Amino acid sequence: MRRAAPWLLALGLAAAHAAPASRPPPVPVRADKIVLVGDSTVQAHSGWGGAFCARHAAPFLACLNLGRGGRSSYSYRAEGSWELARRELRGGGYGRVWVLIQFGHNDQPGKPERSTDLAEEFPANLRRYVDEARADGARPVLVTPLTRRQFRDGRLVDDLAPWAEAIRRVARERQVPLVDLHARSVAAVQALGPVASMRFAQRPATPELVAAALQGTTAEAPPAPAPPPAAADATAPLRLAFDYTHLGGAGAEFFAALVADELARAVPELRPRLLP
Repeated sequence: MRRAAPWLLALGLAAAHAAPASRPPPVPVRADKIVLVGDSTVQAHSGWGGAFCARHAAPFLACLNLGRGGRSSYSYRAEGSWELARRELRGGGYGRVWVLIQFGHNDQPGKPERSTDLAEEFPANLRRYVDEARADGARPVLVTPLTRRQFRDGRLVDDLAPWAEAIRRVARERQVPLVDLHARSVAAVQALGPVASMRFAQRPATPELVAAALQGTTAEAPPAPAPPPAAADATAPLRLAFDYTHLGGAGAEFFAALVADELARAVPELRPRLLP
């Protein structure tokens, strides 16, 4: 069998790749982006952020989770994580960029290398995040902190309420959309109670912890194993444990759905980009 001449092969390839004369002009893509900023209750595999990006961001809404465990409104900036987030806010060809900002857990007293003053420093930090996000052309959204799931005599111990209220005040002052995750999560966890809400943790509770919760008061969970010294940095593997703060798969999905619902209410123009 005779082989076709090279020029005939080239002509056939050109014809195969030629655009049909009737093809309409392409419509430029318009994609938006959400950047998540916060602590371990936002971070993937310990907070709601991973499930939010995976399950609630519709096509043409990029979702980047920059939550970092153990960070406060001070330390997140001090270590350079906020500057990384700002680079994501400034460009990339996206039409609209939103940044969700949630702090509070690690701003509480106890560790001076990260805690902040509730009356002055914490709200000042939030105002600065909002102002800089706007300067970068992004649309900030403040998020009140996810509740802890500790109980005393059948009532939720709401130790984060003052930080949530400080965030609400800054949102009103700066006219920023607010996702009141604290209020929604407090109501949900209180309704579930101390035993049922244990399913939101990263690991199952021990029988001793369940027995205490059945009496209406949660017992102190054993501390999570400390990472080896050589891995005590941002590259350390995540160590999963039972506690009353962090989230496993069920908890991440449950609270991510609350965030998506609140966000659709707070930012109606985002509603078409969010999946329920």
